[in-house]
Amino acid sequence: MLILAVVFVALVFEYINGFHDTANSIATTVSTRVLTPRQAVAMATTFNLMGALAGVSVATTIGRGLVDTQYVTTHTILCALLAAVVWNLLTWWLGLPSSSSHALIGGLCGATFASAAGNWHVIRWSVTNASTGKLEGLWPKVVVPMFVSPLLGIVVGFVIMALLTMCLQKLTPRIINMVFGKLQIVSASFMGFSHGTNDAQKTMGIIALVLFTATNDGTFSELPSWLGFLRTPEFKVAVWIKVACALTMAAGTAAGGWRIIRTLGHKMVRLQPIHGFAAETTAATIIQVATHWGIPLSTTHVISTSIMGVGATKRLSAVKWGIVGRMVWVWVFTLPVTALVAFWLMKTCLWLRAD
Repeated sequence: MLILAVVFVALVFEYINGFHDTANSIATTVSTRVLTPRQAVAMATTFNLMGALAGVSVATTIGRGLVDTQYVTTHTILCALLAAVVWNLLTWWLGLPSSSSHALIGGLCGATFASAAGNWHVIRWSVTNASTGKLEGLWPKVVVPMFVSPLLGIVVGFVIMALLTMCLQKLTPRIINMVFGKLQIVSASFMGFSHGTNDAQKTMGIIALVLFTATNDGTFSELPSWLGFLRTPEFKVAVWIKVACALTMAAGTAAGGWRIIRTLGHKMVRLQPIHGFAAETTAATIIQVATHWGIPLSTTHVISTSIMGVGATKRLSAVKWGIVGRMVWVWVFTLPVTALVAFWLMKTCLWLRAD
């Protein structure tokens, strides 16, 4: 029952991730009035679902690339998920885009650290994969991309928008809006697909990890035969996990996330279709590259900074830097706060079990 409860909480997190991060793929489309909110949500739902079914590289990183799995228990994962859910709901209520990825990763690291009685070695900071020779761990897969990806979003978004402005300066605003109104539907679809390929896989990795842990610690020793599909002697993401996470994220996306949509699409900078196209194309491309390398990137950070870069081509004052500052503080605190919350949740859990 505990395992099923953890899987349920993981899917709740995926659902919240869907409506929390819906704005990532549709905010600019709604703000530029290329699509109505209902049309935008339907499109994002469809492409999130398609993206979620493609690949498992990010799921593998989350499931076994960041912490020592021998210290991971069902309770550890439950505490990590609860910390991430609380943070996501808080930032959603405040209307501030934050990283569901970093919330989950922070929670996992904090809860595992508590399980290991404060042993820092349980966190895989930076290790070389013996079979591939590539660097893995928290530092190369999470911390470095956390700083590099927003910078890329700003710079690439600025460059793409500047090039478009130079190339199209002889065209009338009416023609530009008409052409890029069509192209923005393509770029928003690409963004929705990219969001699904990266974000949905994080929960897939967590569910695969909890099933792997339960199989190897003897929890599933008396599992009924009709639940045999839950046994996972080797870490892998089963097809049913992919489908469950994809459908759950799609359902969450369909619920929408209007508070964050207003922040990204209206409050931060005023956009026209050409700006939305440039921002979405920039963000989706960066996310796809990260997914290829198994990096659990923050889609929120990338699309937000891409919008900043695109908006700055108008003039620096076009970006409302006060709102940007509040967003940056949320990004900075996500990892440590969720790690701390998960740490104390796990400590409480261990104390209750000892009694």
